[in-house]
Amino acid sequence: PKNPTTLVVWSVKRGNSASGKTTTAKAIQNYYPRGTVIRISQDEIRLGILNVKDRVDNPTAGLIQQIAEFGKEKLEIIVIEGILGSHIYKEIFISLYETFQGEVHTYYYDISFEETFTRHNQRDLSKVFGAERMKSWWLEKDMLGFPNETIFTAKQTQDDVVEMIIKDINLT
Repeated sequence: PKNPTTLVVWSVKRGNSASGKTTTAKAIQNYYPRGTVIRISQDEIRLGILNVKDRVDNPTAGLIQQIAEFGKEKLEIIVIEGILGSHIYKEIFISLYETFQGEVHTYYYDISFEETFTRHNQRDLSKVFGAERMKSWWLEKDMLGFPNETIFTAKQTQDDVVEMIIKDINLT
């Protein structure tokens, strides 16, 4: 980052299951020195900590917001990743956008169901759930519409995506 003592970037990776969000978020976290990036994973919070279904009024959104606000005071870069459907999470993103005074990069993976299912079949999770369950979570074109929201497609490689996001962060 340009000025690591003052930089606070909130970076959101959103998209359907198996689109590459978690892999990208981990790569960004590993790129920077330890103690620089907090990675806030919707799945880890919703399933691992709270053990709740992803429905309106579940406490996941509030906890993500609290962790991001904590991260703003303690770390340089906050990365939030998950499916994060706008029908449940958009309000906290609007609130965080204001908290971070627009110092935000948002990214959405606009990848076809067929491609995400192909990617899913390459993961260990493919043994846990299949196409029918993934289709029940599917959100088509669920962009936030924030300024500078970047849309990734299947044309970008994982390395391209990581490189683009790191460039955005370093230019902030």
